Amino acid sequence: MGSSGEAEAKETPTFKNTEELLRYLYADLTRLSQVASPDIILHPFDDPSAPLHGIAAAQAHEEALIAASGGTLVMDVETIEADSQFGVVLGMMRGRTLDLEDIAVSFLGLWRFVDGKPVEHWEHTAEHNEEAINRFKAAREAFWNCQLEA
Repeated sequence: MGSSGEAEAKETPTFKNTEELLRYLYADLTRLSQVASPDIILHPFDDPSAPLHGIAAAQAHEEALIAASGGTLVMDVETIEADSQFGVVLGMMRGRTLDLEDIAVSFLGLWRFVDGKPVEHWEHTAEHNEEAINRFKAAREAFWNCQLEA
C-alpha cells in the first residue's frame, strides 16, 4: 500500500494475442490509453492526411467521437484478423448524434503492432454512406465547439 497522496498504479491489462487486445479495445474505445504505445499515430477517418501523434491526441479523438454521440457510440465488431504485426477489424459503428439522429456506418480499422502494443491505427468508413459519415463529423465538430466555448 502506498503512502497517502501517492497515486495508485493502474494495472495494464495483458492479452494472449493481438486479437484479444482488439476485442477488449473495441468494447470500450476509452481504453486506448491502457493498451496503445505512448507514441501511437492515429490516421482519422475524416482526414487520414492529418495524423494525430501521441496517446493524448489519439485518446482525445476517441473520446470526442463518444461524446459527440452523447455516449451512445457502439463499435459492433463483426470480424477481427490479427497477427503479431497487423490487425484488421470490420464492423458497424452505431450511435446517435446530439440532435438525436441515429447513425450506422460500416468501418474498417487497420492496426500495426510492435511488441504487442498498437503503434499505428488507420480508421476507415464505408464510402457508400457518406451522409452518415458527415453526420458523425458534424456531431464531433459540434462537441468540440461546445468544449471550446465552455
